[in-house]
Amino acid sequence: MHNLPIRCIIAAKYVNVNNMRRLIIPCVWLLCLLLLNPFLLRSEPNPRRKKAPKRIIFLIGDGMGLAQISGVMVNDPKQNAFERFPVIGLSKTASADNYVTDSGAGATVFAIGKKAKNGAIGVDSSEQPHRSIFEWAKQSNWGTGLVVTSSITHATPASFYAHVPSRKMEEEIATFLLQQHCDIAIGGGQKFFTERKDQRNLFAELSQLGFTCKQDSVLVQTDAAKLIYTLAPNGLKTMQAGRGDVLLKGTALAQKNLSKHYQKSFLMVEGSQIDWGGHDNDYAYVQAELVDFNEVLNAVLDWAMADKNTLVVVTADHETGGLSLLENKENLGSFKPHFSTKGHTGIMVPVFAYGPGSEAFAGIYENTEIFEKFAQIIKRNGTTQRAR
Repeated sequence: MHNLPIRCIIAAKYVNVNNMRRLIIPCVWLLCLLLLNPFLLRSEPNPRRKKAPKRIIFLIGDGMGLAQISGVMVNDPKQNAFERFPVIGLSKTASADNYVTDSGAGATVFAIGKKAKNGAIGVDSSEQPHRSIFEWAKQSNWGTGLVVTSSITHATPASFYAHVPSRKMEEEIATFLLQQHCDIAIGGGQKFFTERKDQRNLFAELSQLGFTCKQDSVLVQTDAAKLIYTLAPNGLKTMQAGRGDVLLKGTALAQKNLSKHYQKSFLMVEGSQIDWGGHDNDYAYVQAELVDFNEVLNAVLDWAMADKNTLVVVTADHETGGLSLLENKENLGSFKPHFSTKGHTGIMVPVFAYGPGSEAFAGIYENTEIFEKFAQIIKRNGTTQRAR
């Protein structure tokens, strides 16, 4: 009997401990779930969508491989624009019929997202046309433009607005600008508009559609929502021959007009002649053109960083010249450039990205994926139709 109070106390404590366990264990499980699944802590019913850029600037260094970037930029005292990009990827460059692509097929994949045969423009491997990223952008009321140091009818720029089986059909390529899928085009190529075999004056026809058409050897500021500006009969001068900062000024002019006249825009800029220097196995030519391209990149990045709504993507369609940087025994702090071919090579090329949506460009992927990534961004901006 004397032990009864002690038994009662022990029993009471046992009951309290069991009750506490019943309460504590579910609480511990709930806490673990919250810690392991942070989405349960959100006050929003759905996760926020990633911010989609209002402007895309796509810069292509034609023939620009990693060796070109490595060699040129190590000796350039100016800021290395490539080091400013937080996202880097690698693009596989093979065409539909050749492991080593040409510029036509190499740019066509960027423009339509389909592999093409070498030499083709804006068509797939069966020579069937597909809506380009410019055409899809125009459908969503984006402004579109291109700035190049080649003719505006050359392989890379042509792929964004034309659909022909051969890049050599430059007079026919020029007629596709009448379809108004490209709002601004700055570069060379005057003869394909005014000195044609069919005697047509495409500048006159474009003017009737509302384009401002200019032909000059000097680029001047021109305010126009639709602008065709040719600065040479065919390709522009080389940097070594005194071209100057035409690519920089042309890029600034195109971006200014696109920003003023369109809420959203897609601008393609090509350092065309990096490739031409590679074909010539002329390292000084490559160097001068890539330094010029670097200046444009820095200016575009400065603008995008201030704007905060611009995606900047830089890549190449292929590498040209098989450039390697060999040991220079006379100066161990330098190198000797060596070209292994006057043609293109099939190595992967780097992709650099900055701004909203840039994270999608990391990794290793087929060059067709660059189109797909752009298409997804435009889709997030409101279009409902898939490019075909």
